[in-house]
Amino acid sequence: MTSPLFEIRLDKFTYGGEAMGRLEDGRAVFVPFGLPGETVRVRLVEDKRNFARAELVEVVAPSPQRIAPRCVHFGECGGCHYQNLAYADQLTAKTEILRDQLTRIGKIENPPLRPIVPSPDEWNYRNHIQFHLTEAGNLGFVGAGLKPAPKVIPITECHLPEAPINALWPQLEFESGAPDDRISLRAGAGDDLMLVIDSDDPLPPEVDFEAGISAVHIFAGNPVVMAGDDHLVIEVLGRPFKVSAASFFQVNTPMAARMVEHVLGLLPEKIETLLDIYCGVGLFSAFAAPRCNRLIGIEASPSACEDFAANLDEFDHVELYEAPAESVLPHLDVQPDAVILDPPRAGLDKKVIDALAAARPEAILYVSCDPSTLARDARRLIEHGYRLAQTTPFDLFPQTYHIESLSLFTR
Repeated sequence: MTSPLFEIRLDKFTYGGEAMGRLEDGRAVFVPFGLPGETVRVRLVEDKRNFARAELVEVVAPSPQRIAPRCVHFGECGGCHYQNLAYADQLTAKTEILRDQLTRIGKIENPPLRPIVPSPDEWNYRNHIQFHLTEAGNLGFVGAGLKPAPKVIPITECHLPEAPINALWPQLEFESGAPDDRISLRAGAGDDLMLVIDSDDPLPPEVDFEAGISAVHIFAGNPVVMAGDDHLVIEVLGRPFKVSAASFFQVNTPMAARMVEHVLGLLPEKIETLLDIYCGVGLFSAFAAPRCNRLIGIEASPSACEDFAANLDEFDHVELYEAPAESVLPHLDVQPDAVILDPPRAGLDKKVIDALAAARPEAILYVSCDPSTLARDARRLIEHGYRLAQTTPFDLFPQTYHIESLSLFTR
């Protein structure tokens, strides 16, 4: 039996790529691909006591901001959320979502938001893209469907990867029957390319790829080189960074440079001791190290730690702990002047916040990829005697709902 349709008016964007409206009973309903101000017909796909989620069936009265999306897969693919908005409107929406999260979750009245830093490229900006395989062995992305569980949809175009990746991926052919494999393509300096196959099978799937690119198979966290090198070199502000197949690096290289410049602008010129927590391959540490007498990095990823050691090999005042931050910080007998945090989407473990409060650094620079966990952690830091001095959003992910930001907390 077909579920009934509901006609609602959408009021505002919420974090996660949805717009919110109200059902007749007052419950909030969240609708992907809708825009504030629109009247839409929707079908409920998740019906809870306090809220509902719905799929967009028809736009009855469109917003004047609505534009035609560039990609034929928009609305079906789960990768993009705002292709129906002009880029300037995307930036405004993300700023207001970040403001809402800091106000509502962080309990910060009039959060000190700086203007959002736009990406120089609205399209073809990603140096790293991850595909999934369909049953037939075609490259695809996880679909946007909410119920039943999202499936992998085969794609014929994508407008987010850098040009060298976009030239390569349509040529890749995989054997069928390996749908659990994750296929990544990464671009480095000089159009170097790497194919990364992350699978639950010790044997990599059969794949045809052109000569001259690196290929790495990762099974149970262990990389095996199939061709070429086990890493790429990515340049930021003229400095090369070794980035191995299993290591994280910001996907928008020009915006990574802007974030580094922003961090350097907030740090003192001379620092006795700097902590870089979740330091990754050393993006921020490499530029901050010349200002420090002592720099301590903390990172849980073995691959990223190897890269960090290579990328900061020139400095003899740099230390590195390979372990989760919550395991190291409570036992680290050091009083840092400043701390850089770049945690994963889940934000900070409570043990990390407690340890920071005990160490009492003068400044904490918090790089966030999730405004909801940033807001939660900001509230905790404020309870420990810190003040949110400023937050600057950076749009590393045009066309999507993702919001990167850089916040300065002072004691």
